[in-house]
Amino acid sequence: MARSFVQLSLDEGRIIARMHEKKISQVEIARALRRHRSTICRELRRNFWHDREVPIAEEYWHVTAHEMACDRRCKYRKLLRDPSLCAAVIDRLKDGWSPEQISGRLRLASGATTRMSHETIYQYVYSQEGQDQQLARHLPERRRRRRPRYARKPKSLVFPMECAIRNRPEVINSRSEFGHWEADLMIFRKEHGAANIATVVERKSRYTLLFRNLI
Repeated sequence: MARSFVQLSLDEGRIIARMHEKKISQVEIARALRRHRSTICRELRRNFWHDREVPIAEEYWHVTAHEMACDRRCKYRKLLRDPSLCAAVIDRLKDGWSPEQISGRLRLASGATTRMSHETIYQYVYSQEGQDQQLARHLPERRRRRRPRYARKPKSLVFPMECAIRNRPEVINSRSEFGHWEADLMIFRKEHGAANIATVVERKSRYTLLFRNLI
């Protein structure tokens, strides 16, 4: 009999983080933890930290990964606490209803007493419990594989277009006069401490100032 899935612990996440940082393969990580390689693959895919604004900070951080997993479980725990509600949702999914339709019907049928967002249903479908029941195959074709949140396009630019480097005046590009400064931020791995360094460089003389920022 196959062993039922047991959620990865914080200690296991720490081992995954260390081995992944050393470029050790997922197969070797799975062997070290006595887990199936698909478990390691899924953990790295779902709980990898992505940051569009600070790409250098992207990594599998075991504490952050544990918090992300706990947040997902909290969202669909309402279904786990109410077996009859869970069964009703699953029946509707198998009948071809979308999570949005199920959520809307619950809101109309029972008002605020059994209100549930479609996001909660999606979280349950993509959870380990939902995967064990293969619920995703009942979703419309366009949602069987969900696009990660970090892949969604931002609603607006981080910096205004007029502040883009390509729109910088030629007098600044030529470095012909003193007084134009460039600033940047250096972020280090967490094991180096809770601090980062801001750099300010004068473009003509290359005079540089460094500031240590405590977080």
